[in-house]
Amino acid sequence: MDARAEHDSDTRAVSRAVSELARRTRFPIAFGGLAQGGAIHVSSIVGARTRSLDGLVVQETRGLGGRAFAEKRPRLALDYRTSRSITHDYDGQVLSEGIATLFAVPVLVSGRSRGVLYCGSWGQAGVGDVVARPAFAVAEELATELRVGEEVRRRLATMPPPATSDAMAPAMQEELRESFAELRSIASTVTDTAVRERLTKLEQRLAALSRPAGPAAEFDVRLSPRELDVLACAALGATNAEIAAELNLREGTVKSYLQSAMGKLEASTRHAAVAKARRAGILP
Repeated sequence: MDARAEHDSDTRAVSRAVSELARRTRFPIAFGGLAQGGAIHVSSIVGARTRSLDGLVVQETRGLGGRAFAEKRPRLALDYRTSRSITHDYDGQVLSEGIATLFAVPVLVSGRSRGVLYCGSWGQAGVGDVVARPAFAVAEELATELRVGEEVRRRLATMPPPATSDAMAPAMQEELRESFAELRSIASTVTDTAVRERLTKLEQRLAALSRPAGPAAEFDVRLSPRELDVLACAALGATNAEIAAELNLREGTVKSYLQSAMGKLEASTRHAAVAKARRAGILP
Protein backbone atom coordinates (compact mmCIF):
# COMPACT_ATOMS: atom_id res chain seq x y z
CA MET A 1 0.00 0.00 0.00
CA ASP A 2 1.53 3.36 -1.05
CA ALA A 3 1.71 6.44 1.18
CA ARG A 4 -1.33 8.05 -0.43
CA ALA A 5 -3.47 4.96 0.03
CA GLU A 6 -2.32 4.65 3.66
CA HIS A 7 -3.22 8.29 4.31
CA ASP A 8 -6.65 7.86 2.71
CA SER A 9 -7.31 4.71 4.75
CA ASP A 10 -6.38 6.45 8.00
CA THR A 11 -8.46 9.50 7.08
CA ARG A 12 -11.52 7.31 6.50
CA ALA A 13 -10.95 5.68 9.89
CA VAL A 14 -10.90 9.12 11.54
CA SER A 15 -14.10 10.09 9.74
CA ARG A 16 -15.88 7.00 11.03
CA ALA A 17 -14.60 7.67 14.55
CA VAL A 18 -15.78 11.28 14.52
CA SER A 19 -19.25 10.22 13.38
CA GLU A 20 -19.35 7.61 16.16
CA LEU A 21 -18.17 10.20 18.69
CA ALA A 22 -21.06 12.51 17.86
CA ARG A 23 -23.55 9.64 17.94
CA ARG A 24 -22.42 8.10 21.22
CA THR A 25 -21.74 11.24 23.26
CA ARG A 26 -24.70 13.16 21.83
CA PHE A 27 -22.58 16.31 21.86
CA PRO A 28 -23.71 18.47 18.93
CA ILE A 29 -20.27 18.89 17.36
CA ALA A 30 -17.35 16.51 16.95
CA PHE A 31 -14.14 16.74 14.95
CA GLY A 32 -10.69 15.23 14.85
CA GLY A 33 -7.56 14.38 12.94
CA LEU A 34 -4.18 12.72 12.98
CA ALA A 35 -0.72 14.16 13.52
CA GLN A 36 1.49 15.01 10.57
CA GLY A 37 4.79 16.83 10.87
CA GLY A 38 4.33 17.94 14.47
CA ALA A 39 0.72 19.10 14.15
CA ILE A 40 -2.79 17.65 14.27
CA HIS A 41 -4.60 18.18 10.98
CA VAL A 42 -8.37 18.17 11.48
CA SER A 43 -9.77 16.07 8.64
CA SER A 44 -13.32 15.32 9.76
CA ILE A 45 -16.05 17.52 11.28
CA VAL A 46 -19.61 16.55 12.21
CA GLY A 47 -22.35 18.95 13.31
CA ALA A 48 -20.62 22.31 12.70
CA ARG A 49 -22.79 25.35 12.06
CA THR A 50 -20.02 27.32 10.34
CA ARG A 51 -16.92 26.55 8.29
CA SER A 52 -14.52 28.10 10.81
CA LEU A 53 -12.99 24.73 11.75
CA ASP A 54 -12.28 23.70 8.15
CA GLY A 55 -8.58 23.12 7.62
CA LEU A 56 -7.73 23.60 11.31
CA VAL A 57 -4.14 22.60 12.09
CA VAL A 58 -3.26 22.34 15.80
CA GLN A 59 0.37 22.41 16.82
CA GLU A 60 1.49 19.90 19.43
CA THR A 61 1.31 21.41 22.98
CA ARG A 62 -0.84 24.33 21.75
CA GLY A 63 -4.52 24.77 22.50
CA LEU A 64 -6.68 22.18 24.20
CA GLY A 65 -6.08 19.43 21.65
CA GLY A 66 -2.36 20.06 21.39
CA ARG A 67 -2.05 19.78 25.14
CA ALA A 68 -4.07 16.55 25.22
CA PHE A 69 -1.85 15.20 22.45
CA ALA A 70 1.41 16.12 24.20
CA GLU A 71 0.29 14.96 27.66
CA LYS A 72 -1.35 11.78 26.32
CA ARG A 73 -4.44 12.37 28.43
CA PRO A 74 -7.87 13.94 27.88
CA ARG A 75 -8.34 17.65 28.50
CA LEU A 76 -11.54 19.59 29.20
CA ALA A 77 -12.38 23.27 28.85
CA LEU A 78 -15.77 23.72 30.46
CA ASP A 79 -15.76 27.39 29.46
CA TYR A 80 -13.34 27.53 26.56
CA ARG A 81 -13.32 31.34 26.25
CA THR A 82 -12.13 31.93 29.82
CA SER A 83 -10.01 28.80 30.37
CA ARG A 84 -6.60 29.60 31.86
CA SER A 85 -5.18 26.10 31.54
CA ILE A 86 -4.60 26.25 27.77
CA THR A 87 -3.10 28.53 25.19
CA HIS A 88 -5.68 30.33 23.08
CA ASP A 89 -3.96 30.07 19.70
CA TYR A 90 -7.13 28.78 18.04
CA ASP A 91 -9.77 31.05 19.58
CA GLY A 92 -10.59 32.47 16.17
CA GLN A 93 -11.69 29.11 14.81
CA VAL A 94 -13.21 27.61 17.98
CA LEU A 95 -15.09 30.68 19.18
CA SER A 96 -16.27 31.55 15.68
CA GLU A 97 -18.04 28.18 15.71
CA GLY A 98 -19.61 29.26 19.01
CA ILE A 99 -18.13 26.41 21.03
CA ALA A 100 -18.32 26.89 24.80
CA THR A 101 -17.42 23.46 26.19
CA LEU A 102 -14.73 21.44 24.45
CA PHE A 103 -13.43 17.98 25.33
CA ALA A 104 -10.28 16.59 23.67
CA VAL A 105 -9.21 12.94 23.79
CA PRO A 106 -5.84 11.79 22.41
CA VAL A 107 -5.65 8.71 20.18
CA LEU A 108 -2.85 6.55 21.58
CA VAL A 109 -1.33 3.82 19.43
CA SER A 110 1.22 1.61 21.18
CA GLY A 111 1.88 4.33 23.72
CA ARG A 112 2.36 7.22 21.31
CA SER A 113 -0.08 9.94 20.36
CA ARG A 114 -1.36 9.65 16.80
CA GLY A 115 -4.16 12.18 16.83
CA VAL A 116 -6.95 13.88 18.75
CA LEU A 117 -10.74 13.57 18.81
CA TYR A 118 -12.85 16.49 20.02
CA CYS A 119 -16.46 16.82 21.05
CA GLY A 120 -18.12 20.03 22.17
CA SER A 121 -21.25 22.06 22.68
CA TRP A 122 -22.33 25.64 22.09
CA GLY A 123 -23.35 26.06 25.71
CA GLN A 124 -21.58 25.00 28.88
CA ALA A 125 -22.16 21.28 29.45
CA GLY A 126 -20.76 18.94 32.03
CA VAL A 127 -18.59 16.05 30.88
CA GLY A 128 -19.25 13.13 33.21
CA ASP A 129 -19.12 9.40 32.55
CA VAL A 130 -22.02 9.65 30.11
CA VAL A 131 -19.76 11.57 27.72
CA ALA A 132 -16.27 10.56 28.81
CA ARG A 133 -16.67 6.78 28.66
CA PRO A 134 -18.02 6.59 25.10
CA ALA A 135 -15.43 9.17 23.98
CA PHE A 136 -12.65 7.02 25.43
CA ALA A 137 -14.15 3.94 23.76
CA VAL A 138 -14.24 5.60 20.33
CA ALA A 139 -10.63 6.78 20.70
CA GLU A 140 -9.60 3.26 21.73
CA GLU A 141 -11.36 1.71 18.74
CA LEU A 142 -9.69 4.17 16.36
CA ALA A 143 -6.33 3.46 17.97
CA THR A 144 -6.85 -0.28 17.47
CA GLU A 145 -7.77 0.19 13.82
CA LEU A 146 -4.68 2.34 13.23
CA ARG A 147 -2.48 -0.14 15.08
CA VAL A 148 -3.78 -3.05 13.01
CA GLY A 149 -3.21 -1.07 9.82
CA GLU A 150 0.35 -0.25 10.83
CA GLU A 151 1.11 -3.87 11.69
CA VAL A 152 -0.33 -5.23 8.47
CA ARG A 153 1.57 -2.66 6.38
CA ARG A 154 4.78 -3.38 8.28
CA ARG A 155 4.52 -7.10 7.73
CA LEU A 156 3.55 -6.78 4.06
CA ALA A 157 6.52 -4.46 3.51
CA THR A 158 8.94 -7.03 4.94
CA MET A 159 7.65 -9.93 2.89
CA PRO A 160 10.21 -11.11 0.30
CA PRO A 161 9.02 -11.45 -3.30
CA PRO A 162 7.92 -14.92 -4.40
CA ALA A 163 10.54 -17.13 -6.05
CA THR A 164 8.35 -17.68 -9.11
CA SER A 165 5.08 -16.36 -10.43
CA ASP A 166 3.38 -19.69 -9.70
CA ALA A 167 4.48 -20.45 -6.15
CA MET A 168 5.04 -18.46 -3.00
CA ALA A 169 8.54 -18.64 -1.56
CA PRO A 170 8.72 -20.52 1.77
CA ALA A 171 10.01 -17.45 3.62
CA MET A 172 7.15 -15.34 2.31
CA GLN A 173 4.61 -18.03 3.16
CA GLU A 174 5.94 -18.27 6.72
CA GLU A 175 5.80 -14.48 7.09
CA LEU A 176 2.24 -14.51 5.77
CA ARG A 177 1.23 -17.13 8.31
CA GLU A 178 2.83 -15.18 11.15
CA SER A 179 1.04 -12.04 9.96
CA PHE A 180 -2.27 -13.87 9.88
CA ALA A 181 -1.81 -15.17 13.43
CA GLU A 182 -0.77 -11.73 14.67
CA LEU A 183 -3.79 -10.15 13.00
CA ARG A 184 -6.07 -12.72 14.63
CA SER A 185 -4.50 -11.92 18.00
CA ILE A 186 -5.07 -8.19 17.54
CA ALA A 187 -8.61 -8.71 16.24
CA SER A 188 -9.50 -10.69 19.35
CA THR A 189 -9.17 -7.44 21.38
CA VAL A 190 -11.54 -5.48 19.14
CA THR A 191 -15.12 -5.06 20.35
CA ASP A 192 -16.42 -2.79 17.60
CA THR A 193 -18.48 -4.91 15.17
CA ALA A 194 -17.72 -2.83 12.09
CA VAL A 195 -13.98 -2.93 12.73
CA ARG A 196 -14.08 -6.69 13.29
CA GLU A 197 -15.91 -7.17 9.99
CA ARG A 198 -13.21 -5.21 8.16
CA LEU A 199 -10.51 -7.25 9.89
CA THR A 200 -12.27 -10.48 8.90
CA LYS A 201 -12.24 -9.43 5.24
CA LEU A 202 -8.53 -8.62 5.49
CA GLU A 203 -7.85 -12.02 7.09
CA GLN A 204 -9.69 -13.74 4.25
CA ARG A 205 -7.54 -11.88 1.73
CA LEU A 206 -4.37 -12.94 3.54
CA ALA A 207 -5.54 -16.56 3.67
CA ALA A 208 -6.30 -16.49 -0.05
CA LEU A 209 -2.78 -15.28 -0.95
CA SER A 210 -1.19 -18.67 -0.28
CA ARG A 211 -4.08 -20.83 -1.45
CA PRO A 212 -2.93 -23.46 -3.94
CA ALA A 213 -4.00 -23.12 -7.55
CA GLY A 214 -7.39 -24.61 -8.31
CA PRO A 215 -10.59 -24.72 -6.28
CA ALA A 216 -10.44 -24.90 -2.49
CA ALA A 217 -11.14 -28.23 -0.85
CA GLU A 218 -14.80 -28.85 -0.22
CA PHE A 219 -15.21 -28.63 3.55
CA ASP A 220 -18.42 -27.37 5.09
CA VAL A 221 -16.63 -26.04 8.17
CA ARG A 222 -17.40 -22.95 10.24
CA LEU A 223 -14.84 -22.32 12.94
CA SER A 224 -15.65 -19.89 15.72
CA PRO A 225 -13.41 -16.80 16.03
CA ARG A 226 -11.59 -18.30 19.03
CA GLU A 227 -11.15 -21.69 17.34
CA LEU A 228 -9.56 -19.87 14.40
CA ASP A 229 -7.37 -17.78 16.75
CA VAL A 230 -6.05 -20.91 18.45
CA LEU A 231 -5.58 -22.86 15.22
CA ALA A 232 -3.69 -19.95 13.63
CA CYS A 233 -1.24 -19.99 16.54
CA ALA A 234 -0.97 -23.78 16.42
CA ALA A 235 -0.11 -23.50 12.73
CA LEU A 236 3.07 -21.67 13.76
CA GLY A 237 4.07 -24.55 16.05
CA ALA A 238 3.07 -22.85 19.30
CA THR A 239 2.37 -25.04 22.31
CA ASN A 240 -0.87 -24.84 24.27
CA ALA A 241 0.92 -22.82 26.96
CA GLU A 242 2.34 -20.40 24.39
CA ILE A 243 -1.07 -19.99 22.73
CA ALA A 244 -2.67 -19.35 26.11
CA ALA A 245 -0.15 -16.61 26.88
CA GLU A 246 -0.55 -15.01 23.45
CA LEU A 247 -4.36 -14.95 23.54
CA ASN A 248 -4.75 -14.38 27.30
CA LEU A 249 -6.62 -17.67 27.78
CA ARG A 250 -6.33 -20.57 30.18
CA GLU A 251 -4.33 -23.51 28.86
CA GLY A 252 -7.33 -25.79 29.37
CA THR A 253 -9.46 -23.40 27.32
CA VAL A 254 -6.92 -23.50 24.50
CA LYS A 255 -7.04 -27.31 24.53
CA SER A 256 -10.82 -27.22 24.38
CA TYR A 257 -10.84 -24.87 21.38
CA LEU A 258 -8.27 -27.00 19.59
CA GLN A 259 -10.27 -30.17 20.16
CA SER A 260 -13.41 -28.46 18.89
CA ALA A 261 -11.64 -27.25 15.75
CA MET A 262 -10.15 -30.69 15.16
CA GLY A 263 -13.60 -32.24 15.51
CA LYS A 264 -15.15 -29.86 12.99
CA LEU A 265 -12.31 -30.52 10.56
CA GLU A 266 -12.47 -34.29 11.20
CA ALA A 267 -8.77 -34.32 12.04
CA SER A 268 -7.10 -36.57 14.60
CA THR A 269 -4.18 -34.19 15.31
CA ARG A 270 -3.61 -30.45 15.36
CA HIS A 271 -1.23 -30.79 12.41
CA ALA A 272 -3.87 -32.55 10.36
CA ALA A 273 -6.39 -29.88 11.36
CA VAL A 274 -4.01 -27.13 10.20
CA ALA A 275 -3.42 -28.95 6.89
CA LYS A 276 -7.16 -29.32 6.25
CA ALA A 277 -7.83 -25.71 7.20
CA ARG A 278 -5.19 -24.60 4.69
CA ARG A 279 -6.65 -26.74 1.92
CA ALA A 280 -10.06 -25.24 2.67
CA GLY A 281 -8.62 -21.71 2.49
CA ILE A 282 -9.40 -21.02 6.16
CA LEU A 283 -5.71 -20.56 7.05
CA PRO A 284 -2.85 -19.31 4.87
